[in-house]
Amino acid sequence: MKIGSHVSLKAPDFFLGSVQEALSYKANALMVYTGAPQNTFRRDVSALKIEAGLELMVQSNIDINNLIVHAPYIINLANSIKPETFELATTFLSKEIQRVKAFKGRIIVLHPGAHVKAGLEVGMDQAIKGLNMVLDDERDISIALETMAGKGSEIGKRFEELAYIIEGVNNKACVSVCLDTCHIHDAGYNVFDFDGVLDEFDRIIGLEYLSVVHINDSKNEVGARKDRHENLGYGKIGFDALLKIINNPRIAHLAKILETPYVDGHPPYKTEIEMIKKGEFKDWRP
Repeated sequence: MKIGSHVSLKAPDFFLGSVQEALSYKANALMVYTGAPQNTFRRDVSALKIEAGLELMVQSNIDINNLIVHAPYIINLANSIKPETFELATTFLSKEIQRVKAFKGRIIVLHPGAHVKAGLEVGMDQAIKGLNMVLDDERDISIALETMAGKGSEIGKRFEELAYIIEGVNNKACVSVCLDTCHIHDAGYNVFDFDGVLDEFDRIIGLEYLSVVHINDSKNEVGARKDRHENLGYGKIGFDALLKIINNPRIAHLAKILETPYVDGHPPYKTEIEMIKKGEFKDWRP
């Protein structure tokens, strides 16, 4: 089982601390931001203790393919309304790709973006334009477009939208999909028939494009399009359904990453990973 969570990257230990945090959860996968997701400030990679973190990953038998990087939220490749926003998105994503290479990572999870009332097709075409600008000369990395809940004008609530974008990308070897259980539930997919979801994904996009899975319960009813994550077993999806997804043999080769909410300021991941490995829910929240 390849299971882990989002972990922090902060002073003084930076990436070394990220790996140590993952190990404290008994994880063998992890996801990081290379800096704050809400802004463009980034420390030089030379200060991030990357080599020490990578060495600890090797010592701890964490496969480098189980290191996932999440691109910052401020990147909106689908914005055709404000040229400066699109320019920031392409420029900053290009820099993020180089930073991910410094971490020896391969998968960069990216929200497809929002069309900000320009229209879905216009937004998707703009996202394609941006991806082609940053990926045409790239190798050995994959931009994993995340399935989205569908709030506001965000793109990616339907598999067809992601398929449209992938079809327009020239360098298809460098694009893939991150499937988020909370998001697809909130978008209206029946996660209780996950094989059916995978069949639909395969028919529309192709399972070969699925590169990572985010495991999250949802505070919302199916189809609510609100994107509010919940701790495993405390939401509308439930622990049993999520456990079946995690253990589905068709995605056994993919890293599963938890992004569930902190409780009273503390990360839940050690407890949730323990529940997953034991295969049983424990009512642990106060």
